[in-house]
This record gives sequence, C-alpha cells and structure tokens, in this order.
Amino acid sequence: MEVTSDNQTGETQPGIDIDILRVMEMIPHRYPMLMIDRVTNVVANVSAVGVKNVTINEHFFQGHFPQRPVMPGVLIVEAMAQTAGVLVVHTLGSDAEGKLVYFMSIDDARFRRPVTPGDTVHIHVTKLQHRRNVWKFKGEAKVNGVLCAEATFAAMILTE
Repeated sequence: MEVTSDNQTGETQPGIDIDILRVMEMIPHRYPMLMIDRVTNVVANVSAVGVKNVTINEHFFQGHFPQRPVMPGVLIVEAMAQTAGVLVVHTLGSDAEGKLVYFMSIDDARFRRPVTPGDTVHIHVTKLQHRRNVWKFKGEAKVNGVLCAEATFAAMILTE
C-alpha cells in the first residue's frame, strides 16, 4: 500500500514493504555485496527504509577488525545506495528491474557511531532530485533511532 493522505483527517498510511526475494529481483546485487535484507515503507518517488541485520558472519568482519568488528562505512553508504535503487525501481516499474546503477557522487558523508554485530540498521533514503536517468538522495543509517552515518549521493541508472 502506498502512502496516501486522508483528506478528512490528514493522516497518512505507510508505504509498502519489500522482502529479500523481491529486492533481488529489483537490483542486481548478490552476496557478498547485497547489503540490505528488506525494504520497508517504500513510497514511490519519495522515500524508503532499508533494513540490514548485521551479524558476526559478515565476510568483512574477518579483517575489519577481528578484535573489535565494525561494519565499514563504505558498506553503510552502499546499503544506502541499494535502498535508493529499490526505490528507483519501484518508482519506474518493472522495466527498470535488474538495471545497473553507478555512483556519480557521494557528498557530506559523516560516520557518527560504529555499526557492530547484532545491530539492526535502518537506512532511510529520501529522493532529493531526479533528472532523466540521474537520481540524488539523502541517506541516513540509524541503529535504535541513533544516527550512525549519513550522506548525500547521486547515482545514474543505465537504461541500455
């Protein structure tokens, strides 16, 4: 169900939820580079929330860092981009499924708190701009409502 406004009360209904199987139909990423487990509250052309359940079994924890495992910041930004990719495909429809998307810029990235095994990261992405096949987003990664990372990023979806 999309977010809709009730004209009488002004209340909104939540967006749709997308499970991992549908995520894998929508974007081309696979293990070990698939950084989201599901996407919730997807509102076409507006916003979405990716969910990543971080476990000690993640491949990157073998070397980052064995004594104190921390999810690399670049992978948190990648999770933001993948969440945005699902939002783009949901917005554009099935013709966009599985298309490659390339980063064009990452601006104002800030890492405020480490993400560690056992954390559930909620990746909030909001569309800022869309022109032709270039999309710009604001992303925030939160654990238990606490901001861990944020960035503004642009990506290009290949339409060929």
